[in-house]
Amino acid sequence: MILALTGGTGFVGRATIEHALSAGHKVRALTRRPASDRAGVTWVPGALSDAASLAALVDGADAVVHIAGVVNAPDRAGFVAGNIEGTKAVVAATGQRRLVHVSSLSAREPQLSVYGWSKHEAETVVAKSDTDWTIVRPTGVYGPGDTELRDMFRLARGGLAFLPPPGRVSLIHVEDLARLLVILAARKGARELFEVDDGYTLTHADLAAAIGRAVGRRVMPMHLPKPLMRLGARLDRALRGDGAKLTLDRVDYLSHPDWTARPEMRPPVTLWEPGIPLHAGLAQTARSYVIAR
Repeated sequence: MILALTGGTGFVGRATIEHALSAGHKVRALTRRPASDRAGVTWVPGALSDAASLAALVDGADAVVHIAGVVNAPDRAGFVAGNIEGTKAVVAATGQRRLVHVSSLSAREPQLSVYGWSKHEAETVVAKSDTDWTIVRPTGVYGPGDTELRDMFRLARGGLAFLPPPGRVSLIHVEDLARLLVILAARKGARELFEVDDGYTLTHADLAAAIGRAVGRRVMPMHLPKPLMRLGARLDRALRGDGAKLTLDRVDYLSHPDWTARPEMRPPVTLWEPGIPLHAGLAQTARSYVIAR
């Protein structure tokens, strides 16, 4: 197949391109900035707000994998533009082609954050469209190249873990997610919504301990109350600006007691199963952070 990708230069997008190529597909990928040439990949300059570049992206493609999205934004308008309006533009360009839309488990609880609300609204856009669609809600995605969990690994090296109030969480390795997206791109005639994780259900303290083992340290978990998390979000914003990982919008989201994929919403095992055990994936990720320093 020829796959058209948005978000191809991002964390999940890069892994998806690798899996698409290894499966024998060709890729057309949208990019805002110059990208290195490579066999099997055609880079299409443009953005989600540019209808002409999206038309060029999908021209000749058999399926569209929409990965691009806004995780952090300074205000509601940023989430609307990146996640809702961007998805509307992709759906319009996709037409009758196959569409795999990467959402987030946060869309399950849209009342908790503007981010989750925007992802839920984007899902509604896809579900109401005439495309041949599948929506994928990943849990936390990790692996080499990830920046979202990097702070937890850094703190773990010092024996600490600052955590939200107690709850359940699960993750999925980026390679497993990428493999699923490529499989779904070839799955014709299915309108379905999947929640995906690696099958490991953890408490936040369990996750902190697992990251500690990955870096060779025993970690002391410290659950923070929401008011203190809000203070931490303001401090992170003051220190890192738009690069802050803990934002006020994320505090209620992170404090939710259950961020695991529901068993009945997971893909059938005949279609896909996660292949990377959590302990192996965390160890691989920890090594990648050391190498990147």
